[in-house]
Amino acid sequence: MTEQPSTAAPQDGRSIGDIVGDIATDLSAMVRSELELAKTEAKAEVTKAGKGAGMLGGAALAGYFALLFLSLFVMYLLGEAMDLQWAALIVFAVWLIAAAVLAVLGRNRLKTVDPALDRTQESLKEDVRWAKNQK
Repeated sequence: MTEQPSTAAPQDGRSIGDIVGDIATDLSAMVRSELELAKTEAKAEVTKAGKGAGMLGGAALAGYFALLFLSLFVMYLLGEAMDLQWAALIVFAVWLIAAAVLAVLGRNRLKTVDPALDRTQESLKEDVRWAKNQK
C-alpha cells in the first residue's frame, strides 16, 4: 500500500499561503544575514591587506634609505682614492646606467602584454554557444 500525499491543512492551523510567506521571510532573513557576514569578513580581510601593504611600503622606504646611504658610503670610500666630486659622479653614473637598463627591460616587457584576454573571450564564446544549444 502506497501513501498518498496529504492535502489536509497543516496541524498548526496555518494556511499554505502563510507557510510559503514564512518560508520566504526566513529565506530573505537568511540571505541578509549571510550578506552581512560576507561584508564583515571582507572588511576584516581588507583591513589586514591594508596593514600588510602599509608595512611593505615602510619596508620599501627603509630599503630606499639603506640604498641611499650605501651609495653615500661607496662615494666616500671612492673619495679616499680620488676627488670626492669624481667619486660622486661615478656613483651617479652607475645608478643612471641601472635605471636606463631597467627602463628598457620594463618597456620591452610591457610591449608583450596582451590586454585582449583571448583565452577568456574564447571560453565565454563557448559558454554562449553551449547555452544556445540547450534550448
